[in-house]
Amino acid sequence: MPKPKNNTKKERVAVFIDGFNLYFGLTSAYPNFKWLNVYLLSQKLLRPHQVLVSVSYFTARIGNNPSKEQRQNVYLSAIKSTPTQIIYGHYKSKPKSCRRCGHTWQTNEKKMTDVNIAVQMITGAVQNTYDRAILISGDSDLVPPIKTVQDIFNKKVFVAFPPNRHNHSVKSIANGSMVLGRGILSKAQFASAITLTNGHDLTKPIQW
Repeated sequence: MPKPKNNTKKERVAVFIDGFNLYFGLTSAYPNFKWLNVYLLSQKLLRPHQVLVSVSYFTARIGNNPSKEQRQNVYLSAIKSTPTQIIYGHYKSKPKSCRRCGHTWQTNEKKMTDVNIAVQMITGAVQNTYDRAILISGDSDLVPPIKTVQDIFNKKVFVAFPPNRHNHSVKSIANGSMVLGRGILSKAQFASAITLTNGHDLTKPIQW
């Protein structure tokens, strides 16, 4: 007798990752875990009734610091060896000064990351490419797109906060949340040496 078919439809999950928010959270709490395979992490966040349909990593190219640029290039190459889409914003330098002493220095800030995440989340909801979004970020600027995909498109949004990036306003509207801890992060690391899609070997930067 043939086995009955399992007609249970799996929940489609799309993961959206705020790269800098995640990086600085890791730097503050678990600097040894920055060599993070975000696609593997996304897989580990799934439950048995879910299927991963996409992983999008949002970042910006660092400028004015050759050593940091080189390390970032290596890490982005590692991410590109996985089925992860990288979406770039801008990394902009701007002067900042102390009102007391008049000292001036350059600071850097990312631009367009929040907008890019919002656009991709809403576009996926409009096109019905996912049932649930997993957002890896603690940025309160993402509250509006979360509410939009929930209220207008009836999608679920689960938030995985990077270490030290927990945000009450985001948690209060999400359909569920957690803080990424040592256990899951330690199990989602790239190997020290990996082989890229072009056949070249890539080694973890010593200072990473």
